Amino acid sequence: MKLNLLIPLIFLSSLLLADCPEVLNHDIRILDSKDSKNLCEYKDKVILAVNVASRCGYTYQYEALQNLYQNLLDKEFVILGFPSRDFMFQEYKDESKVKEFCSTEYGVTFPMFATSSVKGKKANKFFKELIKKTGEEPGWNFHKYLIGKDGSVVSFNTKVEPDSKKLLDSIDLLL
Repeated sequence: MKLNLLIPLIFLSSLLLADCPEVLNHDIRILDSKDSKNLCEYKDKVILAVNVASRCGYTYQYEALQNLYQNLLDKEFVILGFPSRDFMFQEYKDESKVKEFCSTEYGVTFPMFATSSVKGKKANKFFKELIKKTGEEPGWNFHKYLIGKDGSVVSFNTKVEPDSKKLLDSIDLLL
């Protein structure tokens, strides 16, 4: 009986990973959960990966991020949020508070992942790969990496707003 379940799982896993850009081939824990997700699940989408924080001067960007996500929901686009305490501990330590804050204050519905480091030696594997591909490490919260379906990556610093012409034009080129 167990073998009957295992074979389809192995088959589905290999399909998921087939043609997955190396930058996405990472298992990342979902925010306030024990479950993980392999980012290859998003391989057929244009991805905006953002390191976020709940108590930062740039936290207001959540609103524009959520609007962007909603506006492009029917396109092959997704935003992935990565809370981090790397910059003056401007994120809650308790992930349930992060999840609640994002939901109640900004109505965030885009995927959010576990609080982790996004710079230096302690950066999560996904961000290490993004840094390696762009040569740019987040300098602060709300740094953005735009990932094409082919695995190409472009970096945008914190001051590039989610609704800026520069970022929107870059997203349009990839969609």
